[in-house]
Amino acid sequence: MSASRVFVARLAGCTVFDPAGDRVGKVRDVLVVYRKSDPPKVVGLIVEIPGKRRVFLPIGRVTSIGSGQIITTGLINVRRFEQRGGEVRVIAEMLGRKVLFNDGSGLATVEDVAIEETAQGAWAISQLFVRRPRTSASPFAKGPTAFTTWGEVREKLTAGEAQSAEQLIATYSDLKPADLANTLLDLPKTRMYEVAGELSDDRLADVLEEMPERDQVGILTTLGDARAADVLDHMQPDDAADLIAQLPEERGEQLLDLMEPEEAEDVRFLLSYAPDTAGGLMTTEPIIVSADATVAEGLALIRRHDLAPALGAAICVTLPPFEPPTGRFLGMVHFQRMLRYPPHERLGTLLDAGLEPVTADTSAAEVSRILASYDLVSVPVVDDNHHLVGVVTIDDVLDYLLPDDWRSQDGNDDVRRRAAARITLATGSIPLPGGTDEKSPVPGGRRRGRGTS
Repeated sequence: MSASRVFVARLAGCTVFDPAGDRVGKVRDVLVVYRKSDPPKVVGLIVEIPGKRRVFLPIGRVTSIGSGQIITTGLINVRRFEQRGGEVRVIAEMLGRKVLFNDGSGLATVEDVAIEETAQGAWAISQLFVRRPRTSASPFAKGPTAFTTWGEVREKLTAGEAQSAEQLIATYSDLKPADLANTLLDLPKTRMYEVAGELSDDRLADVLEEMPERDQVGILTTLGDARAADVLDHMQPDDAADLIAQLPEERGEQLLDLMEPEEAEDVRFLLSYAPDTAGGLMTTEPIIVSADATVAEGLALIRRHDLAPALGAAICVTLPPFEPPTGRFLGMVHFQRMLRYPPHERLGTLLDAGLEPVTADTSAAEVSRILASYDLVSVPVVDDNHHLVGVVTIDDVLDYLLPDDWRSQDGNDDVRRRAAARITLATGSIPLPGGTDEKSPVPGGRRRGRGTS
């Protein structure tokens, strides 16, 4: 090994390579088992491989740890990781845990754990980095830190006391929402709900948008109504509408009443459309400008850090007002087209004349065909008076086409086959076996479940 002592929090996100130098995946946690008298023994790493699948890498197959990377023997079982009884995940379950010093000097919180090589290919916990309670009344003060060995402390186990999730959240602060969602889904349910409850409203909103609906509902039911409404306010309106549609009608109405009026209005508007139509798939927050806006102004709007990439691919041009439902829809200007013109050019002169909007009652299958046929990232949606009411983006369509359980079965061949079948049927690429008409709408269930108006 190139390092004899490593702090686990620093291992999170480290790249794992095989002996040939090819990237295998990234470390997401370290797995240990407790022993009667000796410090916990490291049994392996939890590694995320392509496809967001978490697999187990035995510590004996790790040949080198150092310089932010891990080298393996190249032999990895790609079976999805399942935690066994007696196994403990250091980052997910040990960080943030309370411990008592055996000398009676008080309580501390585990902030990091050092593992050390004890023999060739054998590792164990050697040190804990802990923080004692703060001694100052200042809200900005932090308690003193210390290094201690496993034998100098014991865990504080109090029935009914929730384990702190703050350290776990800090460790995963740099994860993208999809990766953090995947991390939470790997935790035991009670731990997942605890960590979700500690996330900020906007961070939790981003994470919920990346989760299967059953887990979204599970987390939302653990939140009080006021907190749940605040989280829904931070979600994209179409995602919030999908989630509310899965709740009992009474609670859904309660949450809508508690949401910000403007956000609730967008969600109610989306809930009025059938789930398998453009209106049911669209988002009501595209970039909308007047025909007199310049290329410089359009590019400035696209640069917003909180804007989804699919929404930044094109700008909608309408007559006033510029909030859905807008004035008459004039057209869209694609991002690449703006880059070809000087900053002072008016967007009204750069409209894509060949792009026709769809109506809110256009079937989802037809929207899918349009996006696929014309290589579009988004398509505008108008009402009967040609007023812009929203846009359907490619990620909305993918959520529709993929099977309901695609998030929870990452990398599963059966999921890919079913997804391919639905995409083929929706886009009309080839006729399906059994004489199915290539123009038939997409059959069966879907991710969204709200009813028609």
